[in-house]
This record gives sequence, structure tokens and C-alpha cells, in this order.
Amino acid sequence: MDNPKELKYTKDHEWVRVEGDIATIGITHYAQDQLGDIVYVEIETTGETLEKEAVFGTVEAVKTVSELFLPLSGTITQLNEALESKPESINEDPYGEGWIIKVEIQDPTELDDLMDVAAYETLVES
Repeated sequence: MDNPKELKYTKDHEWVRVEGDIATIGITHYAQDQLGDIVYVEIETTGETLEKEAVFGTVEAVKTVSELFLPLSGTITQLNEALESKPESINEDPYGEGWIIKVEIQDPTELDDLMDVAAYETLVES
């Protein structure tokens, strides 16, 4: 699967789509593939303002639970509520319907710390 070129990526295998001062965040195709079948997503930080790299939730797969790290400081404004009844959307469409949260960006300069698609693909291949 190709990683969308317009997104930014983290070393923790999360992607970020920026639209104005809102960032939509999910996990990458690589991450969902490594986790396997996702059965539950737990996000209890909606409405909270968190610092970059804080844990904002977890993804539970059949064999493991993985923490989710916030790639940018900001306020979590929205949770993808469809994941409550259909968490497998992350496996099926990680860059579309499988998005996890939306965040109001607090410090736009933190975007400079994220990877472009070429740097992320190099990370995954190493």
C-alpha cells in the first residue's frame, strides 16, 4: 500500500493530515498491518489539551494493545465515533474512514518535526 504523499508521519507510525489549524490523526498502513485485526479503540482524552508525545489512547488488536502517542500538542476536538462499532475500519482504510482523532493544533512549528512520506518509508524499510 502506498502511503499518501500529502500526509506527515511519526516514528510511532502515526499519520497527520493538516487542514488549517486542525490535524486529523490515525495510524499508518504499516502499523495496522503489524498489529493485526483491530478489535477495540479506546480514547478517553476527547476535549483535553495534551502535550506532544503524550498518550492519547490505545488500540487493541487480537494479540496486543498498543498506545497511541499525540504527534502534536493540542486539544483533542473530535473522536471518530464510527470506530466504536467498527474498529476494523483502521485495518480496512487506515488513511480514510479509519482516522482516529482530530486535534486543534497548539504549536504549528511542531509540524516541522514530522516526517514526509520519503523519510517515513525509509524508516519502515530499515
